[in-house]
Amino acid sequence: MFSPDPDYRRKVRRLHRCLRAAARHPDTVVALFLDEFGYQRWPEVAPTWGLEAAVAQRAGNNQQWRTIGALNALTGQVHYLDGYIVGRQQVSKFYTQLDRAYPAVDLLYVIQDNWNIHTHPDVLEALAAYPRIKPLWLPTYAPWLNPIEKLWRWVRQDVLKMHRWVEDWPLVKQRVHKFLDQFAHSSQDLLRYVGLRGDGKLATVINTT
Repeated sequence: MFSPDPDYRRKVRRLHRCLRAAARHPDTVVALFLDEFGYQRWPEVAPTWGLEAAVAQRAGNNQQWRTIGALNALTGQVHYLDGYIVGRQQVSKFYTQLDRAYPAVDLLYVIQDNWNIHTHPDVLEALAAYPRIKPLWLPTYAPWLNPIEKLWRWVRQDVLKMHRWVEDWPLVKQRVHKFLDQFAHSSQDLLRYVGLRGDGKLATVINTT
């Protein structure tokens, strides 16, 4: 694993400080890992087995859908917003959603990658309306530092790969919603899956308070 970011170590140290702050003060500080992912109507191919060879079905136009989500680093709660596109307006709207989800805390660390939409003037202007939200920028090309990436992998493995609903695009989206909604409140299983519980590096940081 290698990131070309010259400030890699400094950014990782700041990430660790934010996670420790959330662990020490869970009633007033929240750390959220934010990311986006997309999927399409046609199923993703994957190795399979059985008496007969399975084929990833293709029918109609291959439409796409986008999701922006945030994972609470301590509770495993997942927030998300989806639509045909995730751009400036949707990112700004999602910040509003996060601000309303945590009305009682003093500080919301939103840990995110360097997608240029995150620093667009329109998004930064919208973000300024929520002084409790503090963006924390991950090193460039360092997805291993963003555990929500593993949630997206889980969605692809359990819902999207080789699915059989190509004729029913609304059902595909409904299945993704159902999967994400199981984490609407909290999930220790999810935290273990993504490495925020157990003996992973980020879990160790959180536990070293």
